Amino acid sequence: MTPKYTRLALLVDLFMTHILCQDCNLLKVHLSTFTWQNLMLLNKMSNSIPVECLREIHDFELPKEILLSTQPEKTNIKYFFYEMFTQAINIFSQNTFNSSWDEEQLVQLQINLYEQVEYLKQCLKKENKEKEDVKADEKKHSGAGVLPLGNLKLRRYFSRIYNFLKDKTYSRCAWEIVRVEIRRCFYYFKNFMTLLTRK
Repeated sequence: MTPKYTRLALLVDLFMTHILCQDCNLLKVHLSTFTWQNLMLLNKMSNSIPVECLREIHDFELPKEILLSTQPEKTNIKYFFYEMFTQAINIFSQNTFNSSWDEEQLVQLQINLYEQVEYLKQCLKKENKEKEDVKADEKKHSGAGVLPLGNLKLRRYFSRIYNFLKDKTYSRCAWEIVRVEIRRCFYYFKNFMTLLTRK
């Protein structure tokens, strides 16, 4: 695809995503679709981890229990996905990338993550606005405005990823390991959303 048509395709995709994302009632479907798109882009950015990088593979301790131990309430899902996409865009917006990655796929991933963060921000604002009529004590007990414990665990998880990149001086191997780890994280969340959409 020529650069002219690539840019056009990206703009059309961005426009269509924006239109489709307006309805927060379709949260589960949107999040499942978004996460799947991210997985595909992470796969296309690079083929596999080079053999010489295998010895540097690190366990970042993905906090799977945050989803397993949580009732599938929309509020929690929004917060978890908002945190995950925000942290991922912070990592993939750095200017220290592996030069062997497909730049077009990387740019599309950045656009997708940004769109997803904006979509969730819109849904959270809408939800908070609807809660304005609720009594103050009910708000306090519902946890409105308080960062859920699961989000703190997610934040620590992404902090470990960021520190790994920094400690490895943003090497090619470090970026490949991080790409695979974030793909693993998205895959886990995607499977969770697939289970929820079946209910």
